[in-house]
Amino acid sequence: MPVHELGLNLWRDNIIHSPRIQTRLLNTLLDLVHRERTGEVINCVLMRNIIKMLMDLGSSVYQQVFEKPFLEKAERCLNEEMERVSHYLDAVSESKITNVVEREMITNHMQRLVHMDNLGSVNMLVDDRYEDLGRKYNLFRRVPDGIPTLRDVMTAHTRETGKQLVTDPERLRDPVDFVLRLLDEKDKHDKIISLAFNNAHSFQNALNSSFEYFINLNPRYPEFISLFVNDKFRKGLKGVSEEDIEIVLDKVMMLFRYLQEKDVFEKYYKQHLAKRLLSGKTVSDDAERSLILSLKQNVPKLLILGTVLHWPSRSSQQGHGQLNQAPHAICQLSCLSYKEIEQGTEIPASDLKRFTSKFYKVKIGTVVAQESKPRKARDPAESGGQEAPD
Repeated sequence: MPVHELGLNLWRDNIIHSPRIQTRLLNTLLDLVHRERTGEVINCVLMRNIIKMLMDLGSSVYQQVFEKPFLEKAERCLNEEMERVSHYLDAVSESKITNVVEREMITNHMQRLVHMDNLGSVNMLVDDRYEDLGRKYNLFRRVPDGIPTLRDVMTAHTRETGKQLVTDPERLRDPVDFVLRLLDEKDKHDKIISLAFNNAHSFQNALNSSFEYFINLNPRYPEFISLFVNDKFRKGLKGVSEEDIEIVLDKVMMLFRYLQEKDVFEKYYKQHLAKRLLSGKTVSDDAERSLILSLKQNVPKLLILGTVLHWPSRSSQQGHGQLNQAPHAICQLSCLSYKEIEQGTEIPASDLKRFTSKFYKVKIGTVVAQESKPRKARDPAESGGQEAPD
């Protein structure tokens, strides 16, 4: 460890964090602030040097030693003025006193409080300082432009952070990890809005707008969502409870709502869904069905495959998969061309031709009507590759 850094650590641990010195230092700083408010001239250079010294020891030292107690005292002063009105002043004075105190303690310092280097609202957002953000929110909501100012800071920070995420080439190498990072960012900001900003709708709307903005800066975002769904439905949801599956589906739908090019997502989703169904590699038919229903409810015009997803299959003695023919399966396959299925599933050509030919060579009467007596369809190999007569 460098000598300078070692010296700072010793100074912090043995001097600043000493119970007797820390208490006296805090009381002295708050007393100087109080004396300046009452009109006395104080040594501003001394105050500035002390604050700089605390910052040199680390932003957490400044926050613990001075910033948090200072904000608490400011909040307490506002409440004390309101109590004076209720105790012995005329009620007419309440609004006047409130306006004066709020102007002097909040409005006149608002921009500096939110934009201070290392100590402003952005750092509170980065460090998840819910209590400090909540205190600042309660102070700022007292003045006309307070909430918009705080909300604009959050919006600008969220957009810049998100833009860096979606344009980072390293992040784009792993689509699943990329989507997980987006979900982590959303959870982080949702928690901030819930714990610090009282679940205010204006903050939630600003957050949604910010996510929609930076997410769509990445043209591969529709494909990445589909790849994330594909990963979860192939293996990620195995052994997961129904409640956790619903949470995953809700998060997928949240990301889908931010998406502007929903038709591009549909193209990738149909390919991945067809591959899962044809290869029998989906961990939950119910989850597949639930997601499709949710997608259709949000965008009815989407032409995603039908919601009946049971695709029974079994293995023959030769090791080749035999796919039982069913009406819904034929309807599902008819939504895709052979080329789309081949490109989207990567199933070996010999198996894929055998699967699809079985479907398209089934008699229409066997597919639609249940009343007539079913006839055993001849194997194409036995009839020279010709279809059974109608």
